[in-house]
Amino acid sequence: MASIVGVVAAVMRFGNLGYPQALVFDEVFYARGAYSLITIGYEGEWGGENQDFANGDFSQLTSEGDYVVHPNIGKLMIGFGMKLFGPSAYGWRFMAALVGVATVLMIAFIARHLLRSTLWGLVAGLFLAVDGEHVVLSRTALLDIFLTFFVVMAFGLLIVDRHVTWRKIQAAAARQRVELNLGVGSLIPGAGPNTGIRWWRWAALVAFGLAVSVKWNGLYFAAAFLILSVAWDWYDRHKAGYENWFMGGFVRAIPAFFATLIVIPLVYLASWIPWFQADKSWGRHWAEDHPGEGFTWLPDSLNSLVHYHQQMWDFHRGLDSPHNYESSPWGWPLQLRPTAFYFEDVTDVDCGAERCVSAIHAIGHPLLWWVGAAVLLYALWRIFRHRDMLALTVTAGYLAAWVPWLPFAERTIFTFYTVTMAPFLVLMVVWAMKRLAQPARLHGAWWPPGAIICVVFVAAVLVVAGFFAPIWTGEPIPFRYWQLHMWLPSWV
Repeated sequence: MASIVGVVAAVMRFGNLGYPQALVFDEVFYARGAYSLITIGYEGEWGGENQDFANGDFSQLTSEGDYVVHPNIGKLMIGFGMKLFGPSAYGWRFMAALVGVATVLMIAFIARHLLRSTLWGLVAGLFLAVDGEHVVLSRTALLDIFLTFFVVMAFGLLIVDRHVTWRKIQAAAARQRVELNLGVGSLIPGAGPNTGIRWWRWAALVAFGLAVSVKWNGLYFAAAFLILSVAWDWYDRHKAGYENWFMGGFVRAIPAFFATLIVIPLVYLASWIPWFQADKSWGRHWAEDHPGEGFTWLPDSLNSLVHYHQQMWDFHRGLDSPHNYESSPWGWPLQLRPTAFYFEDVTDVDCGAERCVSAIHAIGHPLLWWVGAAVLLYALWRIFRHRDMLALTVTAGYLAAWVPWLPFAERTIFTFYTVTMAPFLVLMVVWAMKRLAQPARLHGAWWPPGAIICVVFVAAVLVVAGFFAPIWTGEPIPFRYWQLHMWLPSWV
């Protein structure tokens, strides 16, 4: 499974990764910021033209600190790729492609565990491997693919934590039934065992801290998944037969809550070490220059960092400048207004037509996203009508990536943010496919009509992915062929 999924994901992400040799969309901020971090130790301001950097002219970097509005981890990872392969398009995109492939593999294994099937894990991995949002962001030096990577990592670690903890609960319940001479269906007195230090949950907290250190909206996922982890604990203690299952889960959530308040901020603070170490980084000496202002009880360096974060918060809160590709989050599940990252006429390549273009559009795979929107409604029905914990598990990440943006529909936000939804979208879709092909009433047996529908759907997904691949990778194509991909007027 891993080899098939990994090869497909790698081909889609690493194939001709260095093309185009240009700053694509917001690479102008993050590739140059990453180069600055690995060169002078902080983010300096840039002069000159954007294409100068892409052409290998780095003399435009100044020693003046640049005002940036996202933390450092994503840019440091981009910079690591440039350390390995040089400050070329391949170099600044390498780490995005690498973590993109890693995310695909993680989702394949997560689906395999949740659905108890290697086959369905393979399908989930293939679907993410050929999703347009994930492909495009894996081939571009933006921050969102790194956020997605750490969020999926944290989710996977929490699943491992649940598996380990469930085995402890199950063993304790079996032992107590024997000791108390209780029947299989009778309740067990008490709230369940003390499961000890949950190291996998601690590791998940570190991963959440790294996610927040890429972009602040990693906090949405931390809140959603840590609450989900408590719900798992309640569910598993109840399933094991403990009478006071709620109290058992609640009491053990208290230390987890305080651990969250310690670990995530510490990891986040550590991500600012380059800023602390560089005297010329933006706002580094604000407190010294403004005595008596801010949080004066803090050391000057932390007081300056807090003030810098207040400026960052004001920027994000007031971000409302018109943009051609801004989109309402209400349309994200249907990919109604995808983001065009790059579009140029190509004159040095013969594509077999009078006009050739190179285009990169962050469009999610239409079949996956449109079917996924319907699956979401079905999953919500399963959650509220049948208290389906697996439906909640596969849906939580999708909702955490989407719902918090709905109140900010009037702000300047973009559909490419949905790359964080993509891994959980495929989990939802594959969960629904399994329920169709192997309905619960058949206890794992296959229902032939459902299986045929799923096979046809997988084939259709792969065919459509092949059709859309050129506008996910920027391959030069005839202009007319590009037009054939604009299925909706809002995609143009």
